[in-house]
Amino acid sequence: MVAVSAAGAYAADMPGNVSLPLPPPPRQVQVVPFFSGWYVRGDIGAHWGVLDSAQSASPFPNPTDNKLNQGVTASIGVGIKSDWLRTDVTIDYISPLKYQGTIANAGDTTAKIQTSAALFNGYIDLGTWYRLTPYIGGGIGAAYTRVTDYASPGAPPFSGDVNKNQWGFALAAVAGVAFPISHNMMIDIGYRYLNVGDVKTNNDAVGDMTFKNVAGHEARIGLRWNFDDFR
Repeated sequence: MVAVSAAGAYAADMPGNVSLPLPPPPRQVQVVPFFSGWYVRGDIGAHWGVLDSAQSASPFPNPTDNKLNQGVTASIGVGIKSDWLRTDVTIDYISPLKYQGTIANAGDTTAKIQTSAALFNGYIDLGTWYRLTPYIGGGIGAAYTRVTDYASPGAPPFSGDVNKNQWGFALAAVAGVAFPISHNMMIDIGYRYLNVGDVKTNNDAVGDMTFKNVAGHEARIGLRWNFDDFR
């Protein structure tokens, strides 16, 4: 038995009795997620109000020389990003804007218009040069608008509660540039056009006033904080 075992051990060491190599492990495929991180944001800025016209109830005259003054805007939001695409949801507040129009004397028709909006936004980042990342985008959502303190010598409403709160659609177009100040924080400087459509005063027995195509141009600055990319 000892001899047989020794012979077997010797045969295992003979040249030509070569062990086959083990097969390579299966290749691991790395899946890179399209969206790479969540972020929160906050923005402040200046808002310059514009409108197309003001329309009185028939047969009263329409005001001329219509204008909205400037105010401030502030917003907060949360979003998700990829290498080139971002989406977020924002809540925006725009301070009351003074409306002025003319029927008999300059600026004799006045009101205040204040808007809050909830927007779903999308942005396309256009590459990065010298740490600067320009982008374009847009948004759609709902606007809650309040018309208060309306007064006019020649266009209704003339009596009762002239204030009115109303819901409508909101549309936005944006462009800007962002640059990093740390590995998870960006400064965002941009322009936004925000349109909330037509808004009205309350009506009395003879009618109401409609402010047509109320919108605004905004210069904004904000911070975006990405909380998925800590290192």
